Order: sequence, then structure tokens, then C-alpha cells
Amino acid sequence: METSLLGTDSVQYIVVKIGTEQYGIDIKYVDNIVRMQKITRVPKIQPYMKGVINLRGEVIAVMSIRLKMNLPDDEFTNSSRIIILKLDQQSEIGVIVDEVKEVVTLETDEIEKTFYDIKDERTSYISGIGKHKGELISLLDLNAVMPEKEKE
Repeated sequence: METSLLGTDSVQYIVVKIGTEQYGIDIKYVDNIVRMQKITRVPKIQPYMKGVINLRGEVIAVMSIRLKMNLPDDEFTNSSRIIILKLDQQSEIGVIVDEVKEVVTLETDEIEKTFYDIKDERTSYISGIGKHKGELISLLDLNAVMPEKEKE
């Protein structure tokens, strides 16, 4: 990784499409990207949780970012993927995206922080907006998107 004299930090994001929008997922949280497969429903879970998949003998919960953001339900195509995310101490979780586009490297000066509108729940899932080749990429705040752990 190249560092400029100014010492700007860069972060790599996987750019995905969810609906008509482009979102960036910090690559450090991405464990795997798999094709759509049969998702087994689990009773009594949040509506945005689609169920579980078996990935190489490991059971992984799969959620719909579309439903979590109050968008229309997922429509699976040949481009649909499940991105397996590993966040800190939590177990892995799969998120459904409509398409995986590319990996981009954004310098910190190419990212603007967002100030979200409390009334618009969707914007609370965005940590910033990245600018890459004239396009805007909404950067997902994965800690906000992830399901809350059950309080014991």
C-alpha cells in the first residue's frame, strides 16, 4: 500500500448494488462472497432475517439489508450474492446484495461524513459518502446495520 507524503489513509471498499444505489462495505469485514443458495427459514426471527445457510459445514445467519432499510424485498438474479461479514467479536453473518461491482480504494479526503436526518432511518446506516470516478458511494455503517444481539 502506498502512502503519500501527507500521510492520508486509504480504505478499500467492496462496492455493491442494493436496489438502484451503490454502497461500500469496508473490505476488512468481508470474509467471503458466495453465490445465492438455498436459505433455510427460521421461525420467530426478525422479518429482515432471511434464515440460515450452510457454508462449508458452518451455519451462518443471512439478513436482507433491503428489508432492514425498509426497501422492497430482495429479488434474486444471477448477480445476487451473499457477503459473509465478520465483525469484531460477533459470529459471521451473511448479507444479501443485488450485485457485487468492484473493489475501490478511497482516501480519507474522498470520504465525506454524513449528518443524518433522525426521521430517515435509512441514512442512519450510512457512515459517509465516498467519491470515486465521479460516482457517489454510500458507505455502510455495519455496526448500525447488523441485528442487535438478544439482550439476556
